[in-house]
Amino acid sequence: MDVGTELSTRLAAATTAVPLSGVVTAGLAALVVVIVPTVWLRLRIVITLVHELGHAIVGVLSGRRFTGFVVRGDMSGHAVTVGPARGFGRIATTWAGYPMPALVGLLMLWAATRGYAGALLFGLLLTFVVVLVFVRSAGTLLTVLASGGAVGSLWWWRNDEVQVLAVVSTGFVLLVGAWRHLGALVGGRRDPGSDAAVLAKLTGIPAPVWVATFAAVLAAASWAAASLVLALT
Repeated sequence: MDVGTELSTRLAAATTAVPLSGVVTAGLAALVVVIVPTVWLRLRIVITLVHELGHAIVGVLSGRRFTGFVVRGDMSGHAVTVGPARGFGRIATTWAGYPMPALVGLLMLWAATRGYAGALLFGLLLTFVVVLVFVRSAGTLLTVLASGGAVGSLWWWRNDEVQVLAVVSTGFVLLVGAWRHLGALVGGRRDPGSDAAVLAKLTGIPAPVWVATFAAVLAAASWAAASLVLALT
């Protein structure tokens, strides 16, 4: 087996057109996942995983050192980065969690509708491999392995139509799930350890203002996603 040829084949852009009917079906399926409690309770950990990795990635990009993370099925979790206790890096790292699922969801929709589902899956697979060394609980390890296994299988046994529908469906779940995740923050009890509360302590800007910035990013991502879908018509 020629490894270079195999990799290039799986990374090549898809030439199959993305069917609008499939995208719409994926969007409706995402709504079911997020709205139906029994389904949401089992899949919401994916939102938490992206949320915590958002903290980690932005933390590293801001000059901080990522040391580990934990995710739990109740949508709680934490990522630990080491660096100055205050300043831009800490603020950006703390802020990144809630917007990240929507932004990743939008990226997935863009990649799938532009023929880059295979390349995106490969990037996600590499990400899961790298973050394995930062896992700090058995449940988190199982979540990362399951996610990486699913992504790796989709990427290796390439089927353009299956890849596109899987990436689009996951993108919609992340995008819609990001709204429900934010809703839990707004509708829940006041938590002094929440991202918005920590940002308020770091900056002196009230927590509701930070929540509004989260909502603004989610709204922009949703608008961009809708534009991508409408462009298929």
